[in-house]
Amino acid sequence: MALRSESVISAAAAPRDTRASGDDLPRCAPHDVGVDADAVLAYLDDMQANGLELDSFMLARHGSVAAEGWWWPYRPDLVHMLHSATKSFTATGIGIAIAEGRLNPDDPVLKFFPGRVRQPSANLDAMTVKNLLTQTSGHERGISGSAWRPIATSWVDEFFKVPVTHEPGTLFTYSSATSFMLSAIVNQVTGESLHDYMKPRFFDPLGITTARWDVGPENINPGGNGLSTTTSDFLKLGLVYLAGGEWKGRPVLSREWTQAATAPKFHGNHGYHWWVWPNPLCYSADGKFGQFCFVFPGLDAVLVTTAGVPDNLETREKMHAIAFKHIVKMCPPVSVADSESGLAERVHNLRVLPPLLPRSSALAGKISGRTFVCAPNADAVKSIKLTFAGGSCQFELTDDRGSHAIDNGLSDWIEGETTMTGHYLHHEYQPQCMPVIAGGRWGEPNRFDMTWQFIETAFRDTASMTFDGDTVRFDRRVNVNSGALHRPTIVATAT
Repeated sequence: MALRSESVISAAAAPRDTRASGDDLPRCAPHDVGVDADAVLAYLDDMQANGLELDSFMLARHGSVAAEGWWWPYRPDLVHMLHSATKSFTATGIGIAIAEGRLNPDDPVLKFFPGRVRQPSANLDAMTVKNLLTQTSGHERGISGSAWRPIATSWVDEFFKVPVTHEPGTLFTYSSATSFMLSAIVNQVTGESLHDYMKPRFFDPLGITTARWDVGPENINPGGNGLSTTTSDFLKLGLVYLAGGEWKGRPVLSREWTQAATAPKFHGNHGYHWWVWPNPLCYSADGKFGQFCFVFPGLDAVLVTTAGVPDNLETREKMHAIAFKHIVKMCPPVSVADSESGLAERVHNLRVLPPLLPRSSALAGKISGRTFVCAPNADAVKSIKLTFAGGSCQFELTDDRGSHAIDNGLSDWIEGETTMTGHYLHHEYQPQCMPVIAGGRWGEPNRFDMTWQFIETAFRDTASMTFDGDTVRFDRRVNVNSGALHRPTIVATAT
């Protein structure tokens, strides 16, 4: 089904009836809670001027959403991968388990896995739950979630294989492996995955109904990553901590936990899986590619973004700096009453993908439906094919996982689902099925270009097929990744 650009709820015109938003969060005009709409526009301008591609943002103050927007084709109802911002949800689950008396921060890690390590080192023997929470496990190097995602055997065993070279508590080493072990401990003490344990205790009370969390071997959620939520559900995490653990007047976390989790520990700017910034205004949940939940207790505000920006320290620091620079202007101590029409118009017309500009080629009829068999390649792709029909073109790829197809609109973007292999460009994520917005056009008379926006993630793939007689060269690249941004060219020949 072809899609048109959709409207999003504008900041100034957001409905007062919270049921219309679908997430039970109250809305208000910016000036009602002292938010400066012009300053929000300046924040968005600054992000754009620095080439930082947002997928969505929400700003809440005094408990109400004052500004929000989604860049089409992203939408409020879609979940988005949070990557390492997942860690702050994991810490939340640990806080609940501690409050229920199921574990203690000073418990040794090995206590929960009797018999898994025959002769533990003294450092491993000394490692505690608190060391996992503070990322001071004693490991020399951190482990990314992408390192373990392809492993089908026990990740608990993988954790215990890593040498603990330092005394726990003496070295900060950021690692998704420590977060995974927190999740594994919850499995051990509750008999449930972390997601299932948190569902009646945290997700359900907050009205978080569409959250998805990957499950690894032994029915353990990764802990350090793998959680996808809507932007508004991500915002709710920050709002609960801002309120000292309460949601709509009901405690879902202890105030002692929210204070301890967001206070600096060994490293100085890290609490219990929350980042605590030298700027006393803020602590945050941070995820790869621009997934941020900034909590500003002094301003009674939470700012959330989802995005698709490069994964490097410079970009993360730039996004932090822009947020810190503008938040005091967006949320000044005294109320403001200014023109909000400019902000309303901006958020109404946000989009990531531009309109498609159709372009034809006489080559389409000649190659449509023909199968091109691939030479041996690193991605184990066996064949590729384009089939043009009406206003769309179906791309089909066959590899060692099977056959995968994406329908590309030629004059308007098409929303669909696909099983297309892509873990090597997507930080090793490979869901069984992914929603995708897709479009294609002839960039040159002999080159067909396709854009695939995977709308529950930060990833946007660009795939090109360049034809030369009976031969085609297939190239595929991605906007953001923790590894290479493009794959080796695949050469294929028509049968």
